[in-house]
Amino acid sequence: MSTLPKILVTSAAGKTGQPVCRQLLEKGYPVRAFVRRKDSRSEALAKAGAEVFVGNQYSLSDMRQAMKGVQRAYQCAPTAPNGLHFNAVFTAAASEAGIEHVVTLGQWLSAVDHPSLFTREVYLGDLLIRMPSGMTVTSVNPGWFADNYLMVLDMAAHLGLFAMPLGRGDQKKNAPPSNEDIASVAVAALIDPATHAGKTYRPTGPELLSPNDLALAMGRALGRKVKYMETSEKMMSKALRAHPPSNYSDAAVSQLALYTEEYRRGAFAVNAPTRDVELVGGRVPETFESIVRRTVATRPDLKTNLFRRLGGLTAFAKVLFTPALDLKKIQEVRDYVRLSSPGFSQDSDEWLRTHTPKPSVIVNRQAS
Repeated sequence: MSTLPKILVTSAAGKTGQPVCRQLLEKGYPVRAFVRRKDSRSEALAKAGAEVFVGNQYSLSDMRQAMKGVQRAYQCAPTAPNGLHFNAVFTAAASEAGIEHVVTLGQWLSAVDHPSLFTREVYLGDLLIRMPSGMTVTSVNPGWFADNYLMVLDMAAHLGLFAMPLGRGDQKKNAPPSNEDIASVAVAALIDPATHAGKTYRPTGPELLSPNDLALAMGRALGRKVKYMETSEKMMSKALRAHPPSNYSDAAVSQLALYTEEYRRGAFAVNAPTRDVELVGGRVPETFESIVRRTVATRPDLKTNLFRRLGGLTAFAKVLFTPALDLKKIQEVRDYVRLSSPGFSQDSDEWLRTHTPKPSVIVNRQAS
C-alpha cells in the first residue's frame, strides 16, 4: 500500500485533468479521478490505476464524498457557466476535509473587473480558495492553450486555411502551451507543496508565435500548405455553432469572443514565454508543431483526399449559411452579472502590477 498522499483530481476527464492523473500515477501517487460519467476516458484512467469517482462536481454532497481520505487536490473548474459555484463547493468541501494543499487551475487573464463573467468568477474563486486556514495553495494560470487552435485543424487539413479572429497574421501574440506541459507544472506543485505553496506559475510554450507562424507549423505537420485567414468573431460563432466542439456551449462561445479580443490586444504576449514548464514542470516545453504532429498521428481522417476536400467545402458552406450567435443576447438571456464599467486585463493597474515579467527561480524536485 502506498504511503504517498492520495490526490483528488477534479475534471479528471478534461484537457489538463487527464494528463495530471497520468503523470501522478507514473510517479507512484494514488489518484482519485472525479468524473461526471463513465466513458472511454474514465475507463482509460481506471486502467492506468486511478480510483474513478463518478459524481456531480457542483454537488456539495458529492464533493464531500470525493474528498474523504484525500490529502491534496487539483481544482479545475469546468469550462461552463457556474464556475464560481463549483469553486465555492470545492473550497467548502476542501476546508471541511482538512485538505493540506490545493493546486488550482486559473487564467492568465484573471482580473477583478474583466468583461468576461467566466474570468471574474476565476478571480473570485482564487480569492475563496485562499481563505481556509491551514490549507496551502499553488496557482497555475495558463493563457491561450495550444489545444484551442486545434478546433480548426480539419479546415487546415482539407482546405489549407487556418481561420480565427486573432488579428494581424504577422504579430507574435502567444506562446501556446500543451495540455501535458500545463499538467507537469500542476503535478510538480501537488507532489512538493513545501517548495511551491503560495506560488503562481504561468506555463507557456517555448516561443512567441504569430498566426502566420501557427499556420506554417500546421502545414508542416499536415504535409501541405496552410494559410492564416483573419476572420470576425461573428464568423467564429457561426463556425462553432455549425460544428460545435463537445465542450463548448453557447455561453462558452460568448466568453471566447472576449478572449479573442484580449488576444488581439496582446494580453497573451505579456511575460511570454516563461520558463515555468522547464524549471517547475521539469521538462522541455513542447513546440506547437510537435503538438499538432501528435494530434495528426492519432487522426487518420486528417489525411486529405478528394472526398475529404469535398467534405471540407461542404462543412465550410454550412458555416456560411449558419446564423451567427447573438453573443450579447446570450448573456442577457442567461442573466449574467454585468458591470457598468468593465475593463480588459491590461486596463487594470492590479493586473499589470502582478503580471510584469519576473525571473523563474524554482527548480523542480520531488517530495512526498
